[in-house]
Amino acid sequence: MNPYEVLGVEKNATAAEIKKAYRKLSKKYHPDLNDAPEAEEKFKEINEAYEILSDPQKKAQYDQFGTTGGPGGFGGPGGGGFNSQDFGGFEDLFGQFFGGGSRQRSRNAPRQGRDLQYDMELTFEEAIFGKKTEIRYTREENCKTCSGTGAKDGTSPDICSQCHGRGYVDVQVQTPLGRMRSQQECDVCHGTGQEIKDKCTDCQGTGHVKKEHVLEVNVPAGVENGNQMRLQGQGEAGTNGGPYGDLYLVFHVKPSKIYQRQGADIYVDLPISFAQAALGDEVDVQTVYGDVTLKIPAGTQTGTIFRLKGKGAPRLRGGGVGDQKVTVNIQTPKHLNKKQKMALKDFVEASGGKAPQESGSFFDRLKNL
Repeated sequence: MNPYEVLGVEKNATAAEIKKAYRKLSKKYHPDLNDAPEAEEKFKEINEAYEILSDPQKKAQYDQFGTTGGPGGFGGPGGGGFNSQDFGGFEDLFGQFFGGGSRQRSRNAPRQGRDLQYDMELTFEEAIFGKKTEIRYTREENCKTCSGTGAKDGTSPDICSQCHGRGYVDVQVQTPLGRMRSQQECDVCHGTGQEIKDKCTDCQGTGHVKKEHVLEVNVPAGVENGNQMRLQGQGEAGTNGGPYGDLYLVFHVKPSKIYQRQGADIYVDLPISFAQAALGDEVDVQTVYGDVTLKIPAGTQTGTIFRLKGKGAPRLRGGGVGDQKVTVNIQTPKHLNKKQKMALKDFVEASGGKAPQESGSFFDRLKNL
């Protein structure tokens, strides 16, 4: 890179002429003012050129050797070392140890805002059928008064006077290999590359304000406990003109007193009597869609599972609806009247068995005798 050609000045240009050319070009190619794809790279090149020509020592080294690294050692052509412009990866490696590197250079680039999380509680039925609802939460938004610039109405941010819009400053660090150049965040603009002299009174120069955000949400049918849904652009405002972050809805489904759920299938227990299981019957079974009639065949055993097709939950992926599984449990009566006892004894004897003796105390058996 020839810094004179980048800034468009002669080799004998004065410091004032160099500064004037720099200000004109940096304003023209600043990424916040120029949307062209090559503007950011051009802006960096302009800053690097000005960094050389604004420093008398670096300017003298460039005029003599064609580089700012000196005639020997790590930077000069005579030492067979490296040039930071040609070996960016090596510079980034040292930057990880000394605070510099390409990550510092991108601090004034547009960055997406922070993602947020919203926990939503649903009933069992709401998770099955979905619902449309309105949620409210607080987030950082772009200040409408200054349009997110942080500058007072009618003004605009200036290029930082200390870092010249780069967002970082060069520092010298002593290392085992000698003195190395590093980069640190500019303490004037805090890495934004801009200096706000007249701050917006609403956002105090931050460009952001805390506001309650109201959002209409369509909860899809079939969500399960712990499922998440991403709402793009509903998080917090970005920086340096970056986009809003995202909002993640996390669903918490209350358990049902009647049903259990596994994926798209719903499970329910159905208590029936011994007579219904032995003789067969038709019973009403409760589902989330309403009661349906289930036919119990004669001789049904406890633990038998019946399937009610299409009475489960909608599938989020793949479409269709699950089933409801009905598990039959035969209930043994705890209290029998005299006729019921006699009927059961007759049933046992008719089956070729012997009816069990009726239990009682010693005095009860003596009285019966």
